[in-house]
Amino acid sequence: MIITRTPLRISLGGGGTDLPSYYRKNGHGFLIAAAITKYVYIAVNQNFDDDLLLKYSEVERAKSINEVRHPLLRECLRATDITKRIEISSMADVPAGTGLGSSGSFAVGVLKALHLYSHRTPPAESLAQQACEIEIDRLGEPIGKQDQYIAAVGGVSTFTFRDDESVEVERLDMAGITRSELEDNLLLFYTGVKRSASAALASEGSTNASQDKQVDNLSDTRAIGYATRDILLSGDMTAFGQILTDQWKLKYERQPSKLHDEINSWIQLGIAAGAQGGKLVGAGGGGFLLFYADRKTDLRRAMAEIGLPEISFGVDYEGSSVTIAR
Repeated sequence: MIITRTPLRISLGGGGTDLPSYYRKNGHGFLIAAAITKYVYIAVNQNFDDDLLLKYSEVERAKSINEVRHPLLRECLRATDITKRIEISSMADVPAGTGLGSSGSFAVGVLKALHLYSHRTPPAESLAQQACEIEIDRLGEPIGKQDQYIAAVGGVSTFTFRDDESVEVERLDMAGITRSELEDNLLLFYTGVKRSASAALASEGSTNASQDKQVDNLSDTRAIGYATRDILLSGDMTAFGQILTDQWKLKYERQPSKLHDEINSWIQLGIAAGAQGGKLVGAGGGGFLLFYADRKTDLRRAMAEIGLPEISFGVDYEGSSVTIAR
């Protein structure tokens, strides 16, 4: 029995520039993200029969890999050369489609468990790279690379996505007081709206904005990624809150919709209630609102009044890990 625990994530700056459609044509992408203490759990065990037993939101029993309906599980099995006598089960702290990178965490967690099952222990960045190859190259999902990398390495980390497909990873060396303020004052509220990240990202290309404007918007977002890194290294947390809102404004421009009009009103309500700033986490179209607030009581009351529940969390510094291996 092997059980892996892989964190979900929040993006703090530069989200969207990890998309191959951006960094391949514009030199590089850059973002900063944090792994959080909400997890995807994957359990792998030997199956006494020769078939493949897969348990997620559905239950599959397949005689061969070609019969597996779940695309990520099918390609992870192929990538690790496991063809029979395996049982895989999954659970998660937060539902899929809520903007916290669950698909990337799922892929990394499955790969880590399957490699260990086969007595292999690839490094974290290799797991992330393999997960990206499966989701982006094999399955053709129009998604970025941040979810897989932050899930694998954990912490508060920066990522540079090069046009040659290499990824530079660096753990952000914040002062202790800055780290404490960041963890204490970030709050997540669930909008109640779930959506597919790939569908939300694909919709960016079908908006009325011209392609040049979309590229300019993402280049501005990349600049905010660098600015966010510098702000966190300097410890200016008021500026950090404000730059969260600047990021939201860029996403709002990139993905205009009636839903985002409503989300914008919620963010403005949170700021009026005392938050220094806020944004929508993830690809857009729903999920979680992220606020930075050192005065939390009025913010929590305002979100409760409009029916948005809070989810408590901390920062995960381990990345994808093994909880049971026997």
